[in-house]
Amino acid sequence: MRSVVLGLFLCTVLPLVNAACFNAPHKTPVKFCQDSTDKTWHSVGSSWRNSKCMDCDCSADSMSCCDAMATPTGYPDKCTVQYDYTTCTYEVFEKVPCAHGAVGK
Repeated sequence: MRSVVLGLFLCTVLPLVNAACFNAPHKTPVKFCQDSTDKTWHSVGSSWRNSKCMDCDCSADSMSCCDAMATPTGYPDKCTVQYDYTTCTYEVFEKVPCAHGAVGK
């Protein structure tokens, strides 16, 4: 019976776990939070997405941000990742040699 309860508990908690989040508590209550990436100010109670695709929330006692974009893992060395921060997406593609010419010395 304990294992069933533990299993149900883990099923409800695991979706809430996100290793790509941070919480920055304020030393005293504040009316604004400053985004550490964009250096923009946001009022308490507001939410925003910054230029590095982090979804952030401002409260009187802390600011928290989480990645809005997944981080690709487990791809082979012959591949590379290209991030598009304007759409908060990424593409994993195979590296290919580029043929090119040159002029001058």
